[in-house]
Parts: sequence; C-alpha cells; structure tokens
Amino acid sequence: MSDVIIIGGGAAGMFCGVLAAEEGHRVTIAEHNEKLGKKLFITGKGRCNFTNNCTVEEFIGNVFSNPRFLYSAAYGMTPQDVIECFERWGLHAKTERGRRVFPVSDHSSDVIAAMERRLRKKGVTVLLKTEALEILSEDGAACGVRVRDEKGERILRGDCVVVATGGLSYPSTGSTGDGYRFASETGHSLKETAPSLVPVVCREEYIKEMQGLSLRNVRLTVRSGKKTLFTEQGEMMFTHFGITGPLVLSASAAAGSLIGKKTLETEIDLKPALSEEQMDARLIRLVTENPNKAFHNVLHELYPKKMHDVIPELAGISPDKKLHDLTRGERAELIRVTKHFPLTLTALRGYNEAVITRGGVSVKEIDPGTMESKKMKGLYFIGEVLDLDACTGGYNLQIAWCTAAACARGLPAG
Repeated sequence: MSDVIIIGGGAAGMFCGVLAAEEGHRVTIAEHNEKLGKKLFITGKGRCNFTNNCTVEEFIGNVFSNPRFLYSAAYGMTPQDVIECFERWGLHAKTERGRRVFPVSDHSSDVIAAMERRLRKKGVTVLLKTEALEILSEDGAACGVRVRDEKGERILRGDCVVVATGGLSYPSTGSTGDGYRFASETGHSLKETAPSLVPVVCREEYIKEMQGLSLRNVRLTVRSGKKTLFTEQGEMMFTHFGITGPLVLSASAAAGSLIGKKTLETEIDLKPALSEEQMDARLIRLVTENPNKAFHNVLHELYPKKMHDVIPELAGISPDKKLHDLTRGERAELIRVTKHFPLTLTALRGYNEAVITRGGVSVKEIDPGTMESKKMKGLYFIGEVLDLDACTGGYNLQIAWCTAAACARGLPAG
C-alpha cells in the first residue's frame, strides 16, 4: 500500500491516520507540537462535543460554507458512523441537549486517547516536535515533505501527502496557518480567511452595564435589509466589549462576512415565548396589581437585575414613574425594547477567541470524493484548512471526521 505522510496531528490528522492504517497504508504523522490533539483538548470547554447525532441532511444544513461539497464525504462517514468508530476504539459516548455528543467521562482527553491507542495498535509513526517546511513534488505529484525537528532538517519520502494543519483559530494550540502556505506554494487558490464562531463587538455603551449577564431562552436575530441572516433561540452573554455565547458564535458564522462592513439590524427577543399582545396583557396586569409602585420597583418581575438601568433608558420611561401613570405609548415602547432589544455589531473578535477559521483552500480545486487536489496528484487537504465551516454543536468536528475518512478511503495503492 502507499506510504502516507500526514502533516498535522489534530482531529482530522489523527482520524485520517487511524483509518488509513486500517486500510493497510503505512502512515507517518508529523506534528509540530509536543503532543497530539492540542486544540481538540480544549474543545467544548474541555468536554469535547465531538459530533452531533443528527441525520446527514441535518448536518449539511448546519454547514455555512460549501455544504454541497460535503455530500459524498458526509454519507461516507455519518455522525452515527463516527460514534460507532469511537465506541469501537473504547470511548463511550452520550448525547445531550441539541443532540450534541460528548464522551461519557466529559473529558476531551479521552477522545484523543482513543485515537492515540488506535494509532499505536496500527503501527502509525508519530513524529512530535516536527515542523513541516515544504511539500516536495516530482513530475507534478507530491512525493514527500521537508521537515525540521530537534536534530535539524530532513526529508520524509512518501507516495501521498495529507495536509491536516487546521486553520488560524486558537494560535496558542499551534494553528499557524501553514496549510494555507502549502496550498499557495502548490498552486491552489485560497478563499479569504476570517475568525468564525467568535464573540462579537457591539457599539452600544450600555452593553458594559450588563457585563457578565447570561441570558437563556432568548432569540437573537441578525438581518441585512429584508434578508434574515440569522435567527435562533438559545443562550448568550454580555461582555465588556459586546456579546458571546452559543447563539452569538453561530451568528458570527452566519453573518461574519458582513459584520463591520455594513450596518446589520440586530435584536434580541428577551421574551420569545410571549407575543406582543401577551406581553401587553402582562404589563396591564402588573399595573393593575401594583398601581402605586414606581416602575423601577417592579422591573425584577420582568428583567434580570443588570438590565434594570438599561431598559427604562431605552424605553424612555422614568424609573420613578408610578405604574398607574404609564401611558399606552410607554407600554408599547417597553414591549418594543423587550421584543426587539437593539444591538449594533461592529466587529468580530480575533483568532485567539475563535473556535474555527472561515475560508481556506478553495474546494473547487479538491475532489469531493477523496479530498485529493485537482492541481497536484497525491496531495490531499482535510479538515479546517479547507473552505468549510459550520455552526456550533459538533458540526465542525464532523467536517473533520468525514473529510478525513474520505481521504483515507481514497488513498491509492502504492
């Protein structure tokens, strides 16, 4: 079988290494960190939401960039196939809210350990602290990698080279963007990269007054003109610079290419379970039951404490106003602020806080069935280095697994 060199020992690289070895190939993984799976270790706050127990169509529906490219790979390694693989390798999985799949132990290290055990069992050579410098080619085909380790530079010869270097997110884990350089040097086109699944900066000064406030079961909506770019219900949090949390991370992926470039109408529905009519009825009841109370004395029945100064200001209602003096117009303003709490998104935070990278190697130059380059025979690209990204919930790791599997199964006999 083929001698396969995989550049990068993250999620995609390890998974590909295991499956390629199971296919009978001789595999070497070159990883410039001191250990494998460094970024995977911090995924899901250390719990590692490693896939989503959904159908293939639902998975594809949660991919933002180039979802159609993934059809072949997605059906070749479904989320259920991934769970079965890890179970077979000794990792017990559980499915939680939103069909997110975690190790039963809640330890990301167990996901890494499962693949490491399999790599050792299948005889895969793992070279740590080994930096890939250049992809070598002969007669238009990849033939090896020039690397540097503690002893100096040397050449790793192989029949195939797989680039699994990840993107630019969380650079502290070793994501240096080398894969983009390798792609460019071998004649591939790159789609502009940007942080994705990342917190967002907001313009409003009142955001700082709510720093640390977490909201549950709210709806975040982002529009560009009449087009709705994102609307979803869930959890989010205010910070000193803007907003973060699961809802915000997904919104950053859906609208990230426009944030900061044009004004996007953005709002939070603080009470999505109530219609505006129901909200008005609740306010009328509150007035009827507490006619002589000041507005600020009943805010706790409607809003979290950190919003008690912000809500009256936005609604234009004096905090000291007696409830029986509230006008119909003021109630309408309060409903508007509650159901359409306004935000202005001005920028994405940086790669240090981004879960993934948007953009990367153009999939137009990659075979969707095998992940082999259309520009250079024997050269493959898998995982985050490709122009593929999805929302939160285990979908991005599912991209890593299914592209890695397509590659492993598409490697030629030596």
